Amino acid sequence: MTKATKAPNGFIFYRGPSMLDGSPIIAIATGTARGSRNAKTGSEVQTWIMRDDMSPVEAVKTGADSAICGTCVHRGVNGVGRSCYVTVFQAPLVVWKSAQRGLYPTITRRADLRLSMDGKTVRLGSYGDPAAVPAEVWNDLVYAAVGHTGYTHQWRTSDALRSLCMASCDSAFEQELAAAQGWRTFRVMRSGEALAPREISCPASKEAGAKTRCELCKACGGTSAKAKINIAILAHGAASKVNAFNNERAA
Repeated sequence: MTKATKAPNGFIFYRGPSMLDGSPIIAIATGTARGSRNAKTGSEVQTWIMRDDMSPVEAVKTGADSAICGTCVHRGVNGVGRSCYVTVFQAPLVVWKSAQRGLYPTITRRADLRLSMDGKTVRLGSYGDPAAVPAEVWNDLVYAAVGHTGYTHQWRTSDALRSLCMASCDSAFEQELAAAQGWRTFRVMRSGEALAPREISCPASKEAGAKTRCELCKACGGTSAKAKINIAILAHGAASKVNAFNNERAA
């Protein structure tokens, strides 16, 4: 009796030049067949934006991750002083290796994307900044999903993502600046900081009582979301929220 073959747990939805520096990148959605077990995010499909020509580990060590992270302060310098919550030698490396082995089909047509998404929500940029991928590609993916969340540190230069993504802000000053430019914001707060006007604690965070999951909340969907308020989360909450699913086997 032939052993049944597992359905691929994701697909490639973009392969081409980075919109940040022109380097070759790949964007992969995972969790389409076997979703994350993370209690906070729920079964959101995750998207991984990486260099296509080298592993994410090598990209971080050489500084080539600028192609997918841009000017994000959490990159560090060639991996030194890195404060990004993503552990690249775990889920990103597994996903990248799976893509290089040809385990994921390439799906780009809206009708096919809708079938592949199968009524799921999607997070734009589980690793890598959505600004590295053409906005029209994200529009097609979001069209195929039942909801989305998204975050970008490139809000100063990526106006096309305003309707889809939250401006990722690391200070009250950045939050004020991004909001003044028409962005909804997602701010990482330090202990003791107060919420800004028109800002609430992330409903899925520990400090807010974990009232919901990201896949149900969908407040972090840029200006196209029903929610119009800005979101904030304590630094420890932001780290724990994303590290759990990054440490799972994504492929």
